[in-house]
Amino acid sequence: MTRLDFVPGTLCDERMWYRLLPLLGDGFEFNHVPLHEARSRTEMQTLIGAHSAPKANLVSFSLGAYLAVEYALANPERVNSLTIIASSAKGLQEKEKATRLRIIPLLEKNHYTGMTQMRLREILAPEHLDDPAIVDVIQDMAVELGKDVLLTQFRTTIERPDLMQRTGELTCPILIVASEQDKLVPADDIREFTTYNPAARLHVLQEGTGHMIPLEAPQVLADYMLDFYRTL
Repeated sequence: MTRLDFVPGTLCDERMWYRLLPLLGDGFEFNHVPLHEARSRTEMQTLIGAHSAPKANLVSFSLGAYLAVEYALANPERVNSLTIIASSAKGLQEKEKATRLRIIPLLEKNHYTGMTQMRLREILAPEHLDDPAIVDVIQDMAVELGKDVLLTQFRTTIERPDLMQRTGELTCPILIVASEQDKLVPADDIREFTTYNPAARLHVLQEGTGHMIPLEAPQVLADYMLDFYRTL
């Protein structure tokens, strides 16, 4: 039985993986890092350490993947393998940083009712904007985790050091899954990972998914993960 420790993204919890997990079969034990409980960047790293195995197979998405790379660099002896989904070790693009800096004061002043249609269009492929199996879970997580979690995650992670060159220090097996249609994380930034760590396995999905790969393309992601874990 292989244990997988899942690290979610901004304003996400274990529901982020609900379409993926049944497709992985019964050879795995699933464990979730409650990233939303953290109130600081340091607490996020502490939670990853406290809620993952002594030699963890980290499966990480978006913000969680950036934090997982940071964690693996600081604690190489505690990471057996690393799966990175829809995330760049470069940190946030300037455009996304500007968006978040604009959103923070609006969030502080107003009641939060979930993702706007504009934001959904940024994170989903067009064909999924009306899919309740995807949109409803995103909105449920957003509303239930709420404004305070979103503000905390925005404020504490908006500045992310560029870790790209340091990724060459990672010696554990690495799987990277990205999307060409991801509007938040350019696929070319993710491709750069293999310049510094040529051993990493990289898959860039050409269509059918935006940023939210575990919800939008669970079968393809499951296939890549099953192939990856067979070789560990």
